[in-house]
Amino acid sequence: QVQLVESGGGLVQPGGSLRLSCAASGIFFSIYVIDWYRQAPGKQRELVATSGGSTNSADSVKGRFTISRDNAKNTVYLQMNGLKPEDTAVYFCNAHVGVTNYWGQGTQVTVSS
Repeated sequence: QVQLVESGGGLVQPGGSLRLSCAASGIFFSIYVIDWYRQAPGKQRELVATSGGSTNSADSVKGRFTISRDNAKNTVYLQMNGLKPEDTAVYFCNAHVGVTNYWGQGTQVTVSS
């Protein structure tokens, strides 16, 4: 059974940091591209960062968010620094290779004073 489990979300003040984790099981982890998405209330889900090819991130988070992966632990991380209220969203990880695609259940990140 394939599982992607996100963790590390929570409430943080503006300017603060969080590190999200996405732990995978049931897949041959190293061959999958793992991406982080987020979805704010009333908005479409958007790609935040990808570990595909060279790791990359959306313009809105460049210089603040960093994606990394540890294949030995079957885990991908999203280090988020300099958080802003507009970063408030549910954050999801997505694992994909070819036409195979899996989603986690999401973790809530709230940036508020």
